[in-house]
Amino acid sequence: MRGRVVVAAALAGVLGFAAAPTASATAGRAEAPTARAGTQAVVDWNRTALATAAVSNGIHEGHNLALVQAAVFEAANSITRRYRPYRVRIGAAGHESVVAAVASAAHAVLAARYPEQRDALDEALASSLVQVPDGPSETGGVAVGRAAAAALLALRTGEHAGNVPYPAPGSGPGVWVPTPPSFSPPLEPGWGRVTPYLLGSGSQFRPPPPPALTSGRYARDFLEVKAVGEAASTTRTPHQTETARFWNATGAKLWNQPVQRLVLAHAHEPTRAARAFALLNLAGADAVIATWDTKFTYHQWRPVTAIRAAADDGNPATDPDPDWTPLLATPPYPDHVSAASTIAGAAETVLAATFGRRPGPFSLTSPGLPGVVRTYRSFSAAASEDVDARVWSGIHWRTSDRAGRALGQRVGRYALRHTLQPTGR
Repeated sequence: MRGRVVVAAALAGVLGFAAAPTASATAGRAEAPTARAGTQAVVDWNRTALATAAVSNGIHEGHNLALVQAAVFEAANSITRRYRPYRVRIGAAGHESVVAAVASAAHAVLAARYPEQRDALDEALASSLVQVPDGPSETGGVAVGRAAAAALLALRTGEHAGNVPYPAPGSGPGVWVPTPPSFSPPLEPGWGRVTPYLLGSGSQFRPPPPPALTSGRYARDFLEVKAVGEAASTTRTPHQTETARFWNATGAKLWNQPVQRLVLAHAHEPTRAARAFALLNLAGADAVIATWDTKFTYHQWRPVTAIRAAADDGNPATDPDPDWTPLLATPPYPDHVSAASTIAGAAETVLAATFGRRPGPFSLTSPGLPGVVRTYRSFSAAASEDVDARVWSGIHWRTSDRAGRALGQRVGRYALRHTLQPTGR
């Protein structure tokens, strides 16, 4: 899966649609009006992908979105040749419609992963293609997009995403057990063994274990979340409560928003825009795999379990509260490290390299708090707020958030160094 695959025009014929022209000189590639339309198509299909994948749990949502954005990038880049490919390069002459290629690539991946939504996806594809004049440019773009999608879907076969069996961690002080109120079994406990998009394995950057229960650091984490993360906390401010609820959404839903706005505001040409989405979501998907590897290596208990059972932790600085309840319901998997913080670390790293550390003000909205808009001047400021939100919501230890953010930053730096590099054209 790691080798680069050059997909010739013959692949299009094998897959049952019109073949794109063979690659040739770069002359005649997209001009400004066409480029603007291509960038808008990249943004529109990112929004369509997010709406389509919203039916998934957060793990599958981010994983499938990465595949969509990789296919969109490969399709656009096969025409413009601005960057080295992620995994495949489709034969193209350079005059194919980028709009048609982007739309067809995204449509094909989404239809394969979400066949029950095929009708809505077909309508979205028709809306995109109606903007492209009939003729060889449209036909060639469709062929390039479909070929890119088919090649990447084939590359992801055998990724082990269906492997969910995992040995139970046991029980006792410090060990994760199902949490109230639903006491659900662990979600996708084998996800750390899924084949990453970029990393060599989910364990490549595995962080150290969480603090010992008898340590001072554990006690500090315990006392902080016990005070500020309780549902009935008198310590948490209204702003902190709003922050906890605002960031109670998947990383994909939150971190794609600034890219949607900035690629248009900065007038990125379509392949550059597609690269930004691909880097963000590939790094985000691998951040989740790395997080799950860590979670189900250490099996650390959650605050709600720890605070109720503190009499058994061996730390004289912690006192139990058998009725303690967090502000937000605890997700069904171990604590160390925080998935949201790991995604945030990957996102801030990739986006700062793509748009600059201070790209200008950008706004976010959240499905957790409809109607609330928050504005940030840097990606690191948004990531820091995401980290705080996990503590203020009562569902994570501070150390797990910080370790997760650092893990995500390592994944982001790896992504920037090892994929989608400029060709120098």
